Order: sequence, then C-alpha cells, then structure tokens
Amino acid sequence: MTKPLLYSAAIILSAILLWFVLANYRAAAPLAEENLRGSALSLAAAVESMARRDPTLDSLSTFQPPDVAFFALIDRQGRYRFHTNPDLIGSAAQGEIPRPGAHEAAMHLERRVVLGTGEKAYEFILPLHLPDEDLLLRLTLHTYRADAVVRRARFTLTLLLSLLATSWGLAVIILRLAAREERNRRELAQREGLARLGEMGAALAHEIRNPLAGIKGFAQWIEKRPADERNAMHAGRIVAEARRLEGLVNDLLSYARNDELRQTPIAAGELVSQALDLIRDEAKGLGVAIREVCPDGLVINGNRDRLHQLLLNLSRNALQAMPEGGELRVALRKGAGGIELSVGDSGEGIPAELVARLFEPFYTTKPRGTGLGLALCRKIAEEHGGMISVESAPGKGSVFTLTLPEA
Repeated sequence: MTKPLLYSAAIILSAILLWFVLANYRAAAPLAEENLRGSALSLAAAVESMARRDPTLDSLSTFQPPDVAFFALIDRQGRYRFHTNPDLIGSAAQGEIPRPGAHEAAMHLERRVVLGTGEKAYEFILPLHLPDEDLLLRLTLHTYRADAVVRRARFTLTLLLSLLATSWGLAVIILRLAAREERNRRELAQREGLARLGEMGAALAHEIRNPLAGIKGFAQWIEKRPADERNAMHAGRIVAEARRLEGLVNDLLSYARNDELRQTPIAAGELVSQALDLIRDEAKGLGVAIREVCPDGLVINGNRDRLHQLLLNLSRNALQAMPEGGELRVALRKGAGGIELSVGDSGEGIPAELVARLFEPFYTTKPRGTGLGLALCRKIAEEHGGMISVESAPGKGSVFTLTLPEA
C-alpha cells in the first residue's frame, strides 16, 4: 500500500471515529432528558395511584424513591396539600408554578432547577385529577444517574480527542523521523554512488589509458618511419589494442543494459557444448584438457546470446587461471534450486579474502583485466532469476556454480 493510501485511510478512520463520538455526545443530553421524563411519568403515575387509594394523602409519606429529591401536591389555592417535608404542608407553594385554575391548560411542565443546596435537579409539574379535587404534582428528581450518560459521552469524547491528538502527534513525529532517515539514506547512497563512480572512473581511465598509449606509440613509430619493415608488426599491435578497447566498451554496454530479455526454452547441454567448442583450440594451446558432463533433457528458459556470453566468460576465466595447463571441468545437473552448471579449474585458486569481491564491477586481480567479466556474469544470472556462486581454495582451484530455474 502506498503512502497516500495509508494517509487517506488514517484520515478517513479518524473522521469516522470523530463523527461517531460527536454523534454519541450530541445524543447523550436528549437521552438523559428522555430518561428523566420517563422516570417522572412513572413516579407521577405511582403518586396518583396512591392518592386515589388514600384521599388523606398520609400514605405518600412512605413513598421515598431514591431518585426523588422531593415531591409535593398543590391545590387550587396554591398551597401545599402534601410535601415530603411535613413542615411545608399548608404553606404557599414557592417558585414559578402554574397558577390555580390553569391545571388543564398546562398538561405538564419540565425544567432544570437549582435547589437550595446548590444541586442541579429536574423538576416535573403535572396535573393530577383525583375523584374529589384536582391537584398539581410537583416532582423534583436527582439527575446524577440520568446525567451519567452525558458524563460518559463527554469522557469518551475527551478521551478519543486526546488519543487522536496524541496519535497524530506521534505519527507526525514518526513521519518526520522517517523522512529524515530516508533523506540520510539517500545522501549516504549518493555518497557511496559518487565513491563507486570515482572508483569506476579511475579503473576506466587506467584501462583505457594503457591501450591508447600503445596505439599512440605504434602510430607515431609508423608516422616517423613509414617505410620501416616492422610497420606490419606495429599495425597488428594497434589492431590488438583497439580490439581490447572494443571489448572493454562492449563489456560496459552489456553491464549497463537494462532492456527486457526475450527468453525461450534452451537445451542446456547444447548451449554448453557450443560455448566449449569456441575455446577448444585455445585450451589445447594452453595444455588444458576439457572434461564435460552434460546429460540430455535439461531445459532452461533464457536468452541464448546472454547465457552464451556468461558461459564464455566463465570458461575463459578458468583457462586464464591455468596458464601452465590443467583440467577444465564443466558439469550440468538437476539440483534442488533448478538446473546447476559448474565450471571448475585446477589452477592456483583464489585467496579467501578476495573471494567476497570477485563479483564487484571493476575489481580484478589480473594485470590486463577489466573487472567486468564476473560482474557481468552475476548480472546475467540475476536477469534470468538465477544466481552464481564460487568455491575456491589456494592450491585446489576454483568452482563457479550457476543456478537457473528449470523450464
């Protein structure tokens, strides 16, 4: 998932959570009012039922629900016929209440009030129609249980806003740290690239300067002595050095190319035989015997030209490791990871401290080497989804193993 999608998902999720808690908070106050209204209506029905059964209203003194702060019955003269505080019975009703004779006009009245103790309460006024007279019920309820819904919603809103603010703050810090780390990584990669480029430039300058010096020297000789009988030999050396430069340029182009390879099924044994045929005369001249073990039926997918170049590079490297003669061993087999091709020599081997750098571009231990041969081999192997490795020990020769997927 890309960064813009992650950012969008985080913003959408935060917006959904914020909308949910805000909606819950907005609905909390009406819900608390509805709970209080329902409780008041239930208690009013209970009071009316007890007043109908006991016209003296004495039984109401035992009616003490926990949510009731106090309740009273007011007659048409505006006096308390009943009050949970017995001292107020018979006294004039206090506060704003419907006047006597307005019971039918005001079906009920509900409001928030502040008691003498400072407590915020809910007052519900409702007319009661008893058999003998009409009274006004004044019911005052505690709100702490009903308002718990509002407090929970407020707490949830505060908690979520704090979490969102903290999360986004941490996210911003992490993103800034990640951006700084990415910037440092790019700067480090750029410095490493410049260092590698400097090494490559120095190696290229060295490799190109030597053939050019030879070409220049032989050309100056021919220029000064156009009739000298040794000009043919000097011209041949010029051609040889030019071919060396051409090979260096071709290796550079091959290593730098990133075009998509056209791959087809290839008989691995046939490909190996064709590559070995090209070096048999050279091997014979060096006194190197070729031992080939390539069973039929092993097929790989790949680009014939690129794999042919890889095999030639490995074979010629093996010949160069045996200037005094030896044995070149080439074997094909089917392994656990695919088709394995091993190219071994009986040369002097490679010191352990140099093995790790063999596949680095422009790293070479040969006096006239470019350092691109094995780097190009690894690149070709990776282009085909394979890998190349080496095993070597001083005095025992080296074995390069190429592993490619089986077709």
